[in-house]
Amino acid sequence: MTNAIRRAHAAGTRDSTGRPGRNYWQLRTDYTIAVRLDPATQRLTGRETIVLHNTSADTLRQLVLRLPANIFLPHTPKSASWMIAEATDGMRLTRVAIDGRAVVIPDTGTTAARMMQGMPRGATAPPSEPRLTGTQLTVASLLLAAPVAPGARATLDIEWHHKLPGGPGLGHRMTQRWADSLFQPTQWFPRLAMYDDLRGWDTELYLGPSEFYNEFGRYDVTIDVPAGWLVSGTGTLQNAADVLTPMVRERLARVTQSDSVQWIVTADERGAGKATTSGTADGRLAWRFVADSVNDFAWATSRAYVWRATRATIPGRGAVPVHMLHLPGRGMMYDKAGPVTRHALEYYSALWFPYPFAQLALQDGPSAGMEYPMVINSNVGAADHEAGHQWWPMVVANNETWYGWMDEGFNQYMNILSDADAAQQPPVLDGLGASYGGTSGAESEPPMMWNANYAGPASYGFTTYAKTPLMLSMLGAIVGDSAVQRAHREWGQAWSWKHPSPWDWTFFMNRALGRNLDWFWYAWLFTTERVDGSIVAASLTGPRQRVTVRQDGEMPSPVVLRVTYAPTGRPLRLPANAAVVDSVSADFTWPVDVWFGGSRTFVANVSAGGRAITKVQFDPRGRFPDRDAKDNVWPR
Repeated sequence: MTNAIRRAHAAGTRDSTGRPGRNYWQLRTDYTIAVRLDPATQRLTGRETIVLHNTSADTLRQLVLRLPANIFLPHTPKSASWMIAEATDGMRLTRVAIDGRAVVIPDTGTTAARMMQGMPRGATAPPSEPRLTGTQLTVASLLLAAPVAPGARATLDIEWHHKLPGGPGLGHRMTQRWADSLFQPTQWFPRLAMYDDLRGWDTELYLGPSEFYNEFGRYDVTIDVPAGWLVSGTGTLQNAADVLTPMVRERLARVTQSDSVQWIVTADERGAGKATTSGTADGRLAWRFVADSVNDFAWATSRAYVWRATRATIPGRGAVPVHMLHLPGRGMMYDKAGPVTRHALEYYSALWFPYPFAQLALQDGPSAGMEYPMVINSNVGAADHEAGHQWWPMVVANNETWYGWMDEGFNQYMNILSDADAAQQPPVLDGLGASYGGTSGAESEPPMMWNANYAGPASYGFTTYAKTPLMLSMLGAIVGDSAVQRAHREWGQAWSWKHPSPWDWTFFMNRALGRNLDWFWYAWLFTTERVDGSIVAASLTGPRQRVTVRQDGEMPSPVVLRVTYAPTGRPLRLPANAAVVDSVSADFTWPVDVWFGGSRTFVANVSAGGRAITKVQFDPRGRFPDRDAKDNVWPR
């Protein structure tokens, strides 16, 4: 336990049950945004109002802003593995006010001014007027002249503009348009950073790969685009009669009546006066979307989009529409996307809890694997995975920047379950845990609990995505796969619309599974160790049949031995710690405690009435990470 979680326990905001503590709190931020897209210059120009509700017990003497478009400035820090598509002039703030009082914005036009702007620091004394620092970074600090007291509200007004980058970038969000005909804005507006009970303001820079940690709130967003352009985004469209023709609205009204994939706008029906209304005198339309209790907002627009839709029937809720907006020439990537997404929403609703949002939109564009509330920038390839993110982090909102495994890793695990269900087959979890034995010990691998923003080359390729299913494979061998999924479901329901930490998850799982698994969490989350078990000796004849198991790794595990007996002989009389596998074999299990005395060897009694034994195998399901599985079998 780190100092941050210890302080939270002492304050009662979190506790050892793994549930939100009696004093748990989280801020709320409500956004009203009006943004205009100019395709010719590829710029967004926006104004927004953010209402901050300080529900904490803390007096806020500064606010921290996220300016994510500054990652496209040439000089800002970036991950070596992510490459921006185009250098831009960043996120230009033209006006900022707090509770009606103008904020001093530093002059960012000179080299000296840029060099003077560093990471946000805590103010030692309030300035005479509110002042911004760090506006050339992806995180800026607003020093307040008048603090925001506990229980009070503050209203922040911001006007801004920036260019959406295009070109051959590397990594999600690094390219946000195709030429001047399709735009896929992500991390596109100034926002307040997260403030929580663990660390206060989240001042992590946006470096590219690591994702986000945001407050929940209400978004009321108006998007001004040329008439004839189709727009999709987070939330529900409020002014369909103003922007869509009667033909399109009539088709949309029928979407939830069947599972068929229906055309809303074909290639021949695009354009102003056909799919959309004709617009204002200057040929533009304003689309208004509203979403409540979401932690982000994303959208996409194109003059070339076609539009298809289907439905997903959510257990306990009913049908919700699933929209697909894509370029006509990329239709093959979306032909099966509707059924795949429908299955994902329905399956995960039954596995965890019902999908809570009003719709889901798949948006074609340069980023083909990214998730936001009610929006996935994806075609069929990542549809199941990105739909899964609607549970974490869009409802159970963990800190993705620090602990990316809590959303990507959980998602990878449940994708295995969903894929198997779609194929009408049982999920294959055997072998996953054992596979970590070959990775353990690599110098490039950080522990899962290291900050993913700085965790090295293996962080996003392995630690953030792939390691969690391996961990849960081993956990399933100890407590049962269905028990793991039940406990995780209960945790997700307890933390819906909240911000859990890894400790909240591990403590909750301990209680839900009815055992202390601290040894397991420590080994998997805080180390890169492995089990490395082997059978080093055996006496398999006579009335006292014994097997000697050795543990050379630093990760402990239960001792699980599959014993295969001769097909004929004395009747099997299995002890209480053995379970029948088939007519000639049984699995014997001893708890992990056998290693806690410090011995590296354990002698296991595998007698079952004296019948001859032909084979013994340690970890027969391949759930424990092992450097060399060949020494797990006796005889060799």
